[in-house]
Amino acid sequence: MVKKLLHTRYRVQDLEKTVSFYKDVLGLQEIRRHTSGRGSQLVFLKAPGNDEEIEICKFDESGPVVVGPDLTHLAFEVDDLEKFAKEAAAKGYPLSDGPHASGIGKIAFIDAPEGYEIELIERGPKS
Repeated sequence: MVKKLLHTRYRVQDLEKTVSFYKDVLGLQEIRRHTSGRGSQLVFLKAPGNDEEIEICKFDESGPVVVGPDLTHLAFEVDDLEKFAKEAAAKGYPLSDGPHASGIGKIAFIDAPEGYEIELIERGPKS
């Protein structure tokens, strides 16, 4: 029986550019980095207040990274979607979709390096 989710892995070709995006644009914290026994370069990050980690992996022997449209995404809650969008655009990462009203508030998307999609959610007031 599974106890809890520990991490999600995304493989990339440009490790440092991707790690910089997660740290500098999204505000995640780098927890650790190391090279695996098979030679993968691994960086683990997490969002404030969360236990689950994101593993960014560079392993050139697996061939090129090809991320298809609408394949997968990570979703993060933000306090102020407009403020986040303005700051991210100033760092070279404009929203790729939205913001749109949703049943839970507002949502938007931003593209991480190499095509991975990030959903941003600003929760509305609770009724």
